[in-house]
Amino acid sequence: MVRLNLVLLLLVVGSALALVRVQYESRRLYSELDREVVQARQLETESETLQVAVRAQAAAARVEQFARTELKMTPAMPATTRYVREPAGRSARLAEQQRQALLPQAQQHEGAPAAAAQEGRP
Repeated sequence: MVRLNLVLLLLVVGSALALVRVQYESRRLYSELDREVVQARQLETESETLQVAVRAQAAAARVEQFARTELKMTPAMPATTRYVREPAGRSARLAEQQRQALLPQAQQHEGAPAAAAQEGRP
């Protein structure tokens, strides 16, 4: 009977120590979670601030001002604009090549009705 009492006492003490350790670990993890939540909120705020700054930097007026002042760019004038002409027929050949390249893709997406329509069938 004494051995049984001793074993039970050891089990109770072991259980109490395990309980204390689990409570300590639980509090430590909760504290760490709280710190991470605070850091996440700070990062979200910083992200929103940076997004606003990016939008302000990318505004059309800002880009135009930068182009004029820093890059010394000026608007295009008809007197200084040069127009380049393509050789005759090149545009038509290029358009036909693009159409031929896109044709198989269109048939895959639309199926048989697209092929019938291209062949002139109803």
